[in-house]
Amino acid sequence: MTEARKMPANDLPAYQPVAGGIAARARAAAAPAPYLDNLNPEQRDAVETLDGPVLVLAGAGTGKTKVLTSRIAHILSTGRARPGEILSVTFTNKAAREMKHRLGIMLGQAVEGMPWLGTFHSIGGRILRSHAELVQLKSNFTVLDTDDQIRLLKQLLSAENIDDKRWPARMLAGLIDGWKNRGLTPAQVPAGEAAVFGNGKGGKLYKDYQERLKTLNAADFGDLLLECIRLFREHPDVLRSYQARFKFILVDEYQDTNVAQYLWLRLLSQGAARAPSPGEDNAIATQTAATRNICCVGDDDQSIYGWRGAEVDNILRFEHDFPGAKVIRLERNYRSTGHILAAASHLIAHNEGRLGKTLRTEDVDGEKVTVTGAWDSEEEARGVGEEIEQLQREGHKLNDIAILVRASFQMREFEDRFVTLGLPYRVIGGPRFYERAEIRDALAYLRVINSPADDLAFERIVNVPKRGLGDATVQMLHDHARRRRIPLSEAARQVIETDEMKPKARGSLRDLMLSFERWRKQMEVVSHTELAEVVLDESGYTEMWQKDRSADAAGRLENLKELVRSMEEFENLQGFLEHISLVMDREGAADEDAVSVMTLHSAKGLEFDNVFLPGWEEGLFPHQRALDEQGRAGLEEERRLAHVGITRARKRAKLYFATNRRIHGTWNTTIPSRFLDELPAANVEITESKGGNGWGGAGGYGSSRFDNLEAFGSTYSTPGWQRAQQQRGRSGGGYGDSFGGNSGGAKKRPMVIEGELVAKSTGTDSAFSLDDRVFHEKFGYGHVTKIDGNKLTIDFDKAGEKKVVDSFVRAA
Repeated sequence: MTEARKMPANDLPAYQPVAGGIAARARAAAAPAPYLDNLNPEQRDAVETLDGPVLVLAGAGTGKTKVLTSRIAHILSTGRARPGEILSVTFTNKAAREMKHRLGIMLGQAVEGMPWLGTFHSIGGRILRSHAELVQLKSNFTVLDTDDQIRLLKQLLSAENIDDKRWPARMLAGLIDGWKNRGLTPAQVPAGEAAVFGNGKGGKLYKDYQERLKTLNAADFGDLLLECIRLFREHPDVLRSYQARFKFILVDEYQDTNVAQYLWLRLLSQGAARAPSPGEDNAIATQTAATRNICCVGDDDQSIYGWRGAEVDNILRFEHDFPGAKVIRLERNYRSTGHILAAASHLIAHNEGRLGKTLRTEDVDGEKVTVTGAWDSEEEARGVGEEIEQLQREGHKLNDIAILVRASFQMREFEDRFVTLGLPYRVIGGPRFYERAEIRDALAYLRVINSPADDLAFERIVNVPKRGLGDATVQMLHDHARRRRIPLSEAARQVIETDEMKPKARGSLRDLMLSFERWRKQMEVVSHTELAEVVLDESGYTEMWQKDRSADAAGRLENLKELVRSMEEFENLQGFLEHISLVMDREGAADEDAVSVMTLHSAKGLEFDNVFLPGWEEGLFPHQRALDEQGRAGLEEERRLAHVGITRARKRAKLYFATNRRIHGTWNTTIPSRFLDELPAANVEITESKGGNGWGGAGGYGSSRFDNLEAFGSTYSTPGWQRAQQQRGRSGGGYGDSFGGNSGGAKKRPMVIEGELVAKSTGTDSAFSLDDRVFHEKFGYGHVTKIDGNKLTIDFDKAGEKKVVDSFVRAA
């Protein structure tokens, strides 16, 4: 007998079940799986299909996170893999934490021992630290933040005698980040791309930067994947060890992966070990490892981050990359009502680059998506404000209301309106408009002009943009001001007359002080809006952002123009600054019931009962820059962004467009977005603006093909819009009933004048005559060239020819 048989039964070592063994599988099969109970058939299919490559196309609100976590729970519960054998990749730490929390609830215990559940970069960093020496680093390497990265690049620019003002370090940082997102090492960067910076030295600077990082035992954010890819390619044995380790690979938000993330995943999944199926020999599973147990979850219709390197093609070519892949579509939406889903699905169907799916719901149809036209952005903000107040009166919480804008400069008008109405609001994904760095800088200049003793404002901008006036200079001014008990600006005036400062710094400070004196004199002879433009221009502040090549520079310039525009509503600079102090003084509690204001990009993953979507005009949405730079690809990404916006709404989606909007500092007559005409007439209702100013709502564009145009009040000439108007006309509605005005004003009905749809008044004739010199608050001075009732055509000195109602102008 063997030694084991001679041992007493109670001395035998406790039996440990083998993970993934037959007993474990049999026990798992017999045990109930409560995490499967609440899954619909498509979701359950996605959870239980464990063998081979799987692509889960999860539309908005279809429960993708639930599927991902249930799939991990199923793998663990059935014994197909241990926690350390599952690689689960997310895009944010928040998503990783939520998945762990949900897993704990599903499995009835805290989820421990899942070291490979995290973001791309956190997992890449962990692998890199384990093999740092193989990529010329030490395991305790430092990950540089943006400021350190910029400082290092400035040193390299200086060493190459490259002018940092002409070729900013931030521009180079953006280029390098883009190359790393595409998985390009210095040697792989195309010569044409490397030549766009520093007179052809971009490639060399990238190479020098990478070498300097190694010397400093440092890596930047992009290196966490780029160096990991290099590690896998140059050391196949390391790659094979991780391929063997991960029996299952799961990827969230696959549509948002960039090239580097794609390459990293492809390397890991090429030979990923497959756990044996029930009754299958382990050797057979090893021989068929090429089938790869990789599951990617995503939605090609929600790929909206192309501007930061995301490649929608990654998800579109999944079946090509993984032959034999099973595609499971999650189309049952648990968020939105029928009309909202139908509108969103019909819109996104106009995209050619998609795999295709149609969202549906078992919920009621609910309210139709509404489309409302406004005369300008001010009326748009007033209309949205009134609708929100009405929802509040009906008992809706402000926390269930969101305003989603295409560009951050649009927020300003809504913020001002909410302050006026006393409506609490919060800005998601960034500071409030007047709290943005570029706005605070511009306001600081204006505050110093208005009040020279404003030390806080003066200190903020004394070296913005860079003038060679560093901390030592500011400290000298503080010391002098404290001794003399005078403001900093007065201290500056006195110091520049002495030899205490170095000549270059003294010259810069003298130029700044002379500029402030000049601007104060101009304040007496020019309008405060014109003064603001002069200050931003002559100070070099606008030029600073024009030269900045970072992704958000264009948005900052738009915000500065919006700031100047916002000043038009006030009589003088003093009144404007007092208004700003009131706006910035409002600070609500974090848990306060408040309207959420954010950009469409920040809204992804969120949902609200009531969603307002303003600014649906050509040039703004779709954004002209996207069309100019990317053509059809840019248009399709903009359309995906529109789809994301509409599907944030649970019960009500309200779209707005304005006929006049300030774009790049100039008033323009805009045309409604093409996306509006791509909405299905059966699911859309056209409504009047509640923010009317007494004379009219939105104009439109194009000559109508309707013979009975005035009866229907069409603002569109395209067939889809006409169908909507025909249906509305039959039911007695339409803009023509009361074209955007309030009940106290004259009734207006639209008519076509020279191919443009405008508001026609049935009121009295105008008191103005041809060639009269007039002034308009928005458009400035001009002279009357045409009169139609109380509607004037005016040739403005700066804004060009515009059509306005005479009540909006006065004799000049």
